[in-house]
Parts: sequence; C-alpha cells; structure tokens
Amino acid sequence: MSFFCILSMLIGTNPYHFNFQESENNNQNFTSSELVDIKVVSPNIRVDLKYATADNFTGQVVYDFQRCFVCREVALKLCDVQAELETVGLGLKVWDGFRPMAAQWKFWELVPDARYVSNPLKGGRHTRGTAVDVTLVTSDFQEVLMPSAFDDFSEKAHRDYKGAPEEALENSLFLQKVMEKHGFIGMPTEWWHFDLIGWENFAPIE
Repeated sequence: MSFFCILSMLIGTNPYHFNFQESENNNQNFTSSELVDIKVVSPNIRVDLKYATADNFTGQVVYDFQRCFVCREVALKLCDVQAELETVGLGLKVWDGFRPMAAQWKFWELVPDARYVSNPLKGGRHTRGTAVDVTLVTSDFQEVLMPSAFDDFSEKAHRDYKGAPEEALENSLFLQKVMEKHGFIGMPTEWWHFDLIGWENFAPIE
C-alpha cells in the first residue's frame, strides 16, 4: 500500500498547534497511533474542517491544521464508503476527523454533555483518530438535505428524530446504512458522527 502517507505528530509549545510530517518510507507498517491524510487515500472525499475555521459552534478557530487526519483503518474504510456512494452519484464530505486533546478539552468546557461531546478524561473518540463527522454530497459537491445542521445540539440531530422532512430522514438513514456496512457505528444523538467499530481499543493520541 505504497500510496499511503505515514504521518507522525509533533507537538509544539502551543497546545493548540500540531505539526504532521510525512514519512519518507511509505512501506512501513502502521500502528493505531499513526495518522493518514484522508485526501491522500481517497482524493474524491470532500474535506471541510469546521474547527479549522471560525465557522463552527464556538465561533473560533479551534485547531490550526487544514488537512483531515484519521487512523489507517478508518481511511481504508472511508475509501470503500466513497467508492460505493459514487456508484449512485453521491460522495462524502468530512467535517472533522482527528481532534487534538486540547481541542477536546475546549469543547468539553463549552458543552459538558456526554451525549454530544466526549469527556476528555475518558480519552474522547476523535482524539483516537477513529471518529469522523460526515455528510453526503452530490456529484457537484452540494450537500444533501439532512435532519439538522452540523453541530445542532438538539433533538433534531438525534437519529430517532422523526420531525424532519422525509427526504432528510431518508438521506440520514442511507448514510447510516452505508457507513455501518463498512465498519462504522453511528452516535445516537448526532446523525453525522460515526465511530470505527472497536474504537475503544485505540489509544488517544497525546
């Protein structure tokens, strides 16, 4: 799998600043703590990192890197999801992947509710590189209708919410089915959040 980019994380003195470097040897074995750039693995996946901009519920830039990193196993499975979606004229857009622990603490301070934000004392999910926030886009990269906006901390974002338009409910269910088919499990309170099955066996990345 020489097309994968092996990345190591170097933490600087600024707790919100992370550098990712590409390894010169793409034939090394991966471990759970090594991250890959999803666009290197699957270039057709759209990436719109909300927390790398001020366009998020905090109104602030939370982390300063522009590429979406996930663990290798997640990248491979997302590649399969994208391939299947393309057969029906759709694709993935990713809003968040790996999340630095400092960012997780910031979110927890703002929304200390385990239904929506993982308690960083327990390691979190995005901090392992095993969680992604995604939606569906059309072939011309337009987002499809979903039950709520991203990071809507209300019942509208719950998977069992029935008050949204039928088209939105169908789109959300279709996304869930495709993601589950390829080894992910959805969070009940966030239609956009999916964890790799077995995520708890991966260590948080410090």
